[in-house]
Amino acid sequence: MKKVTWPKHSVLGIAIVATWLTTYIGYITSFNMKIDNMVQELILFINPLSFLLFLYGLALFIKSTKRKNIYIISISLITSIIMFSNAVFYRFFSDFITLPLLFQTNNFGDLSSSATANMHFTDIFFFADVIIIALAIKFIPQRESALNRRNIGRKLYFVVAATILMVNLALAEAQRPQLLTRSFDRELLVKNIGTYNYHIYDLFIQSKTHAQRALADGSELTEVANYINANYAEPNPKMFGAAEGRNLIIVSMESLQNFVINNKMNEYEITPFLNSLTKDKDTFYFNNFYHQTGLGKTSDSEFILENSLYGRNGGAVFFTNSGNTFNSLSEKLGHNGYFTSVMHANNRSFWNRDIMYQALGTEKFYDVESYEIGEGQAVNWGMKDIPFLEQSVDLMKEMPQPFATRLITLTNHHPFDLDEEDMMIPQYDSNSKTVNKYFQAVRYMDEALKIFFDDLKQSGLYDNSIIVMYGDHYGISENHNKAMGMYMDKEITPFDNVELQKVPMFIHIPGYGKGKTMDELSGQLDLRPTILHLLGVDTKEDMQMGADVFSPDHEPFVIFRDGRLVTENNIFTNEVCYDISTGEETDNEACEPYVERATTELDYSDLIINGDLLRFTDDDQEKSKTKMH
Repeated sequence: MKKVTWPKHSVLGIAIVATWLTTYIGYITSFNMKIDNMVQELILFINPLSFLLFLYGLALFIKSTKRKNIYIISISLITSIIMFSNAVFYRFFSDFITLPLLFQTNNFGDLSSSATANMHFTDIFFFADVIIIALAIKFIPQRESALNRRNIGRKLYFVVAATILMVNLALAEAQRPQLLTRSFDRELLVKNIGTYNYHIYDLFIQSKTHAQRALADGSELTEVANYINANYAEPNPKMFGAAEGRNLIIVSMESLQNFVINNKMNEYEITPFLNSLTKDKDTFYFNNFYHQTGLGKTSDSEFILENSLYGRNGGAVFFTNSGNTFNSLSEKLGHNGYFTSVMHANNRSFWNRDIMYQALGTEKFYDVESYEIGEGQAVNWGMKDIPFLEQSVDLMKEMPQPFATRLITLTNHHPFDLDEEDMMIPQYDSNSKTVNKYFQAVRYMDEALKIFFDDLKQSGLYDNSIIVMYGDHYGISENHNKAMGMYMDKEITPFDNVELQKVPMFIHIPGYGKGKTMDELSGQLDLRPTILHLLGVDTKEDMQMGADVFSPDHEPFVIFRDGRLVTENNIFTNEVCYDISTGEETDNEACEPYVERATTELDYSDLIINGDLLRFTDDDQEKSKTKMH
């Protein structure tokens, strides 16, 4: 029998094709990327190839067959891990991993339950190329090749690789002009240049960011300040100081979206207590209020509340910029006689809070060590909301007044697991375990807030306080659109996905008597100026992007961290402009001025944070950050 003669570089060729195909199949099976036409499909198909040709091609410079095989299998394993990690991350965040997130290792232990819940058995497919290459190395006879030493062969190989890369970039630029300069949407980057090239680009952006701070000299502040001053909204005289002298209690309601308010699940009321507040004359309920967080999730919502600036694009600002100078809500209230604190029954270091709270001027952090977690009082991410809020009221009674404290709830967090005794309503019955359990967890948190209000009344703190409560970010990601479509009895479109980013916001002023439902379009960046004005604190000179929602000058305009936006008349998402009254696509010209404005505002916010520009403010030298007790 004639012996089969394999090509000299068969293992290399098999490796390229195997990784290329597993990457492409991974794209279409694990990531919910919208493909509008055949050109975009072609781009998605070829974009892994240019990177893989270059990276695997380096094997041509390795003379030893054994070392070459080790290199090839190592590259295969690394690319498989990259795709697997992104797939698991995407299922929860609907986004792709960024470099700063890889260094948030002290969060990984607490994130383990969410990560495990998002791993699928089929994810083993991402390592199919590793198995194929290993089998090729074992069973395909190989011999030392002279081609490695023939420059013409290598040159031709890399010319082909470069050509494919240029074709990829040309097609991507034609589909999405200024792709690399308007990189708020990581999904667009992955869709056009590929996962591996995106991570290289991300490395470049992060390096550029670090350089930005080193080179900043404060001259950029003037331009940013002019933009902020031009958009400042004077406070409403009738509301300014409406809660002056009161204690400030802010509650971050974990993963609470607005669609559950005044709604039912299979005839069960989901949020009976919060529903009652929407009709309470001491409460302003905002039903057109959006979260504006990015990958930092709850920590982003904290940062936005404190600073009225956007979080970092591609990472958690609590990690990347905890050494910055800030003009925070806590610092401002501290200068106005308030004792400031945060109450959160979790580890001090989670999201780097212990360090960041010092940068924000928070006087005391009541972390998990401040609470007694008894038997049956812990679930998922820490302490259950009911005992947490009960013990928090006891701690508040010991605080010097007036105080300003923020409470961060925990129980309504992915994967929304509850102990049986805490299940006050049945699960939903969709194809998504996440959605099914969500309603139960929300109902539990609602009960915890009802008990919290009762405890405040009994403690004597209630009448002299203002209570602000807001949803910190979404709980149900776009990956559960099918189940959400079943609940809402409609097909979930990109327009609906934006609408579902609404979170409830309540401002409760005991004894005020003039509360109502507010339809004003607003977002989390508006919280800081609104709260300060209600307390009678001026913000005219502050570097903040948001505006007082009670001001007649408040502009109904919400910008998301990824560049999506909402106006009174339109929603812009996935490069499409929608009419807000019909949900139908409309001429992009209606959105274009707002898209340009959104890009400018996000750039200015990034400039402040990345350049640490607030260290150059005139009174910075006179400020001394208050350290936590």
